[in-house]
Amino acid sequence: MSTMQACHGHNEACCNIPPVVTSGYSPKGSFTEYDGLKTYVTGPDDATKGIVVIYDIFGYFDQTIQGADILATSDDTKYKVFMPDWFKGEPCPIEWYPPDTDEKKKNLGAFFSKNPPHGVAEKLPAFVKTLSAKHPNIKSWGIIGYCWGGKVVSLITKSENNPFSIGAECHPAMVDPEEAKGIKVPLILLASKEEPEDKVKEFEQNLSVPKHVETFKDQVHGWMAARGDLKDERVKSEYVRGYKTVLEFFGKNWK
Repeated sequence: MSTMQACHGHNEACCNIPPVVTSGYSPKGSFTEYDGLKTYVTGPDDATKGIVVIYDIFGYFDQTIQGADILATSDDTKYKVFMPDWFKGEPCPIEWYPPDTDEKKKNLGAFFSKNPPHGVAEKLPAFVKTLSAKHPNIKSWGIIGYCWGGKVVSLITKSENNPFSIGAECHPAMVDPEEAKGIKVPLILLASKEEPEDKVKEFEQNLSVPKHVETFKDQVHGWMAARGDLKDERVKSEYVRGYKTVLEFFGKNWK
């Protein structure tokens, strides 16, 4: 199903990430502001590659912030990581998910109407331009998105204005195989058991770029971000494996 194997030895550092904290995580980075957006920033100042993280609809959660720190501290290649707050302090309450009542469904529908993924995709080129001006040592950019953010990754990496050299989608929402046809950069997609298997397979088949597509068959939508129950040892191990797999793909395919 994939064009590469996890932990293939390309970069040994990719297989040695910091110990994952199950609760009470202390962020390694700090918050600053770019283009009026509060942004979590982590990683070395002398990095020449930058990663923009598009969180899921639940915003800044410890699991997602810890993931950003893992990306910034786990590879021989230095990455500076930026996670802007597109929801401006108003993320979706995690209690709305899963949407198993009519009220939750209504609330989620209203949230997505207010925060469509294409709106963020359209703003990303200007946001990256601002980051590049503030951090001129960063010569190329990658992007990783979770759930709702995964959709953003598909939209921007197929755009004529795409500023990214590589992309990653983790348990992406609204998988559309047609979008894969237009994606222009290497892409990794890690699916959960809750993404439609047929659409994930078709998405992979439609990618014409270097790719790694894998389904974590016993994990729920959101396991690498806000919905990851890291106190569960199986979830924790697959959270770790997910980040290792992303780092391996970036190490091999980000030119």
